[in-house]
Amino acid sequence: MKAKILTTLVATCFASSALAQELEVKITNLTHGIYYTPLLVTAHAPGTALFSLGETASEPLQAMAEGGDISGLSNVLESINADMVMNPAGGLLAPASSTMTMLSTSNGNTYLSLVAMMLPTNDGFVGLNSWPIPTEAGTYEVYLNAYDAGTEANNELVVDGSGAPGMAGIPASPGMTPGSQGLGVTTSEENNTIHIHRGNVGDDEQIGGASDLHNTVHRWLNPVAKLTITVK
Repeated sequence: MKAKILTTLVATCFASSALAQELEVKITNLTHGIYYTPLLVTAHAPGTALFSLGETASEPLQAMAEGGDISGLSNVLESINADMVMNPAGGLLAPASSTMTMLSTSNGNTYLSLVAMMLPTNDGFVGLNSWPIPTEAGTYEVYLNAYDAGTEANNELVVDGSGAPGMAGIPASPGMTPGSQGLGVTTSEENNTIHIHRGNVGDDEQIGGASDLHNTVHRWLNPVAKLTITVK
């Protein structure tokens, strides 16, 4: 009887392993002048969501959206045995650039998610939330939108030392020197839940004006990223 049970367990484990798939994920930044902070890419079990539209951002999501800190979200994913890759680009992912990583659907990790802060924004991020990974081998394309965490007013002012939750301002403007002495586009955020980002406003003033961002560089239209997913 024990031998039969052992045989059944081995067969079950083998079948589970055989069903696991490897997937190659290529992330391409489609924007003209927006950079992505270190990406968090994960295959996870159903029922997990890094964010939900129309809901208040969690503290780990707020830390990612305002300052690019993915450690809190990665801790959550680690606790549920998700397969994840942190920072596959080895730093910022520049406009028109791509990076690639590998994931596995083993352990029931059959959904794909991705997040990264967008710079320069106050609390904007690119995101994919719980996309069902196809069971059929092939190449699939998914286009991603930009989201607003709803945790900080989009004042569009670059402030040294900002980026921590509760500290207003954009922490950095990579790729192009920002303007200075802007008055601020707004001081409040009417929608305090996660929603589609309205985009940067910017202006054409290097000194003063409403924004520290440039209207010819830092605006965007959705989608802001393209995923090419190869299921093997």
